[in-house]
Amino acid sequence: MLKRLAIAAMVLSGSVQAQEVPCGGSFAQFKADMAAEALSLGHDPDMTRRFFDGISQTDSVLKADRRQGIFQDPFITFSRKLISQSRLDKGRQMGQQYAAVFDRIQSEYGISPGVLLAFWAFETDYGSFQGDFNTANALVTLAHDCRRPEIFRPQVFSAIALYEQGDFDPDRTTGAWAGEIGMVQMLPRDILENGVDGDGDGHVTLKTSPADALLSGAKMLSHLGWRPGEPWLQEVVLPDGFDWSKAGLQTTHTVAEWEQMGVAARQGVLDDGRLASSILLPQGRGGPVFMAYPNFNVYFEWNQSFTYVLTAAYFGTRLEGADVYDPGNPVNGLSGDQMKALQTKLQGMGYDVGKIDGILGAGTRSAVRDVQGKLGMDADAWPTLQLLNKL
Repeated sequence: MLKRLAIAAMVLSGSVQAQEVPCGGSFAQFKADMAAEALSLGHDPDMTRRFFDGISQTDSVLKADRRQGIFQDPFITFSRKLISQSRLDKGRQMGQQYAAVFDRIQSEYGISPGVLLAFWAFETDYGSFQGDFNTANALVTLAHDCRRPEIFRPQVFSAIALYEQGDFDPDRTTGAWAGEIGMVQMLPRDILENGVDGDGDGHVTLKTSPADALLSGAKMLSHLGWRPGEPWLQEVVLPDGFDWSKAGLQTTHTVAEWEQMGVAARQGVLDDGRLASSILLPQGRGGPVFMAYPNFNVYFEWNQSFTYVLTAAYFGTRLEGADVYDPGNPVNGLSGDQMKALQTKLQGMGYDVGKIDGILGAGTRSAVRDVQGKLGMDADAWPTLQLLNKL
C-alpha cells in the first residue's frame, strides 16, 4: 500500500525527473519513473496513476519471451502444424460469413481476403483464443526487462492513450504475452495508428468485433506498404540447371525475366511480367519453391520469422484456392543444437548471423549461401550436416 501511495504521489507531483526511463533495476522505481514520463508526454494524471497503480511484474511473460522453440521447425514441419483441414474449412466459412467486411477491405485497401483470414487463423484461431495475459502487466514487464525494452516502452504509453479514450482497461484487458490484443493481435501503438471502427459503435474493439479487427489489420498492412491489388506469393517450378545462388530475397528479377530463365507457375500462370519478384527455397533445392512478390516483404513488418511469414503467406493462397504445395524431397536439415554449432562456426568466420539461437534466420541463410559457394556446393542457403561437417 505504501509503495502504491508513493508512486501516486510522485506521479501527481511530477517529482520524478521526466526523461527516457532506463530498463532494469527496481520494478517499483521503474513504474514510478515510467509514470512520470507519461505525465511529461501529456497523459492525464489521474488515469496515469490508476494505470500504474495495479501493475505487477509477470514472470510468466518473461518465460514466454524466452521460449519460442517452434520457430526452429523447418517450413514443411511448421506449416503442417499450423495448417489443418479444419482451419481451411473454418477460414472459408468465415470468409463467407464476413463477406461484406472483406469486400470493404478489398475496396478500400486492395487486400485480398486470404491475407487477413490467414492472420486471423494463426494469431487467434479466428478469435477463439486471444491470450489470457494481462496486457498492461505484460507491456510494463517487457519494457522493464532489458532484452528488448525499445520495442515495449512506447507500447506502454500507447496503452495509456487507449485507456484515456475508453478502448483499454488496465485491470481487465488481456491478450498475448507480448502485449498484442484482439483477433488479429495488434500492439497498442498499432491500434492507435490504424484502429478502425468497422461496426460503427464509436469504439475500436478488436477483441469482440470481427469488423473492427479485420479492418484495423487491413489498415495496418496498408500503412506498412501493402500494394493494392497485387499478389504476394505463388508456388513455382524451376527449370533443370537453375542457378541456386539466384534464390533468396536478396535477388530480384521481373516476372518476365524469371520466365525467360524457365521458371513457371505450378498452378495457373505467373502474374504481371513487370513485377519484381524473388525465388524462395525454404528447405533448399530439394524442397518447395515459391515466387515472392513485393507484398511478401510487408509480412516481415508483422512478424520477423521467415518460417512464420512464409507459412502465413502460403496459407492465404490456400484459402483462395491454391493447391497444396509440392514438398519435394529435401535433404534433412540440422537439429537445434547442430544449427547453433553451425552459427557459432559462421560467426567465427566473420559472418553476422545474429544471436546464436538455432533458428535459421536471414543472416544465417545469407552466410550459408556464401559459404556454400566458396566450398563449391550448391548455394541454396539450406544448411545440412554435410555443410556442418565440411566446416
